[in-house]
Amino acid sequence: MADPFRVRVTVRGYELDTQGHLNQAVYLQYAEHARWECLRAAGVAQDRLIAGGVGPVALEVTVRYLRELRGGDEVDVTCEFRWGEGKTFQIVQDFTRPDETPVASVTGVGGLLDLTARRLVPDPRERFRALATDPTPMGL
Repeated sequence: MADPFRVRVTVRGYELDTQGHLNQAVYLQYAEHARWECLRAAGVAQDRLIAGGVGPVALEVTVRYLRELRGGDEVDVTCEFRWGEGKTFQIVQDFTRPDETPVASVTGVGGLLDLTARRLVPDPRERFRALATDPTPMGL
């Protein structure tokens, strides 16, 4: 199996909490950034999704914090789509330092919303595959 998609982020000072480490909510922002970069790498930009009448939605998210990040630290955030049957899919994201030290993990359940019907599409894997110009980053 290929390595998951990965993006590097540098922790900015304004993202820190009063203890001087990365605010807990920012982990979710980094995870979201990595997901959008993965979609973009697959050729599935936001305008392409909207033109296709669909949009990704988060249905469940769990964050596990392992080590702190401080201002100026770099962190690699992965994005791995795990496809199953049905209307939902899992996304697994690992946060690691450049030396591979684990920092956090984010796991979630997502779906692809039909923007007109306001319901999940029955087969998000196939819809994403049809929208992608290079489905490889999404594990398709």
